[in-house]
Amino acid sequence: MMRIRPISLADLPSLMQLVKATGVGLTTLPSNEAALSRRIEASLASFAGTAQKADELFLFVLEDIAAKRVVGTCGLATAVGLRQAWYSYRVGLAVHASQELEVFTQTQTLSLTNDHTGHSELCSLFLAPDYRRDRNGLLLSKSRFLFIAQHRERFSKKIIAELRGVADDNGQSPFWESLGRRFFSMEFSQADYLTGIGRKSFVAELMPKHPLYTTFLSPEAQAAIGETHPHTLAARRMLESEGFRYEGYVDIFDAGPTVECDVADVNAVAASKLYRAEIRDQPPAADAPYYLVSTTGIADYRATLVQANPTADVFPLSSETAAVLGVSAGKDLRAVALSVSDR
Repeated sequence: MMRIRPISLADLPSLMQLVKATGVGLTTLPSNEAALSRRIEASLASFAGTAQKADELFLFVLEDIAAKRVVGTCGLATAVGLRQAWYSYRVGLAVHASQELEVFTQTQTLSLTNDHTGHSELCSLFLAPDYRRDRNGLLLSKSRFLFIAQHRERFSKKIIAELRGVADDNGQSPFWESLGRRFFSMEFSQADYLTGIGRKSFVAELMPKHPLYTTFLSPEAQAAIGETHPHTLAARRMLESEGFRYEGYVDIFDAGPTVECDVADVNAVAASKLYRAEIRDQPPAADAPYYLVSTTGIADYRATLVQANPTADVFPLSSETAAVLGVSAGKDLRAVALSVSDR
């Protein structure tokens, strides 16, 4: 059985193993043991309620209980950009017209912004390749919405997610090669790594402050703006089904899209409900829908995926599932149907 739980320091070796498989483009999971250790410690402080809002970061792991193996991770940042500046490009339009010459041109522009400062962020999502089956990815990603729904006061009104941009099999980004390299004089992987370990001052020091005309970029770079890496398309479709939308903001390194949504409008958050646990070792109907179900605590947060037919206020759990979640009969649970169509 699979279970979501808060990360612990004991998970560091497993997290390092996962990171080695992420490749370039997942900035929040750098292949650096000291940096990952600091992120785990920040998460522990956040779950303990001792972190400042600017530093709050909730990291979770997906655990295969039978195999005693950590196979995925995901995170929630309470408010980005309050400690270090949060940069994005806003995609805009410049119009030039001359009636005398009968010329009218429209040119796409990129403007450096900090518009997402203070927003909450879905981050650090990665699932081991051999576990990308059996709805594990949906459990890993969507379980965060139950945590947000239960602890709304900890999060901002708007939530964002940065999606990986277009890159080839060698990790080369056409956007970076056409733009970033000209200002940073380094490989995309190095810039991504430095950002991941917290050395972000070089962005402010070297990035052009004035709007950029995309017509000066290569055709490949222009085509990459706002596009998603093929490996991340499923994650984008899932977020869009929950209400997230691309609003014209892209990553400054690979031009991957940022999708965003008001927390109140995230479908899984709005549709989730509180239930009372009932232990019942009776198998559900074969056509019963799948539900994300979680505990309501913070440090002892647990979540899993079950087939069930809950009533208005009672959620049936098998003895095994109750043990996985660490709950007894009568305890509060939060749950939501996995599929938007079942809600």
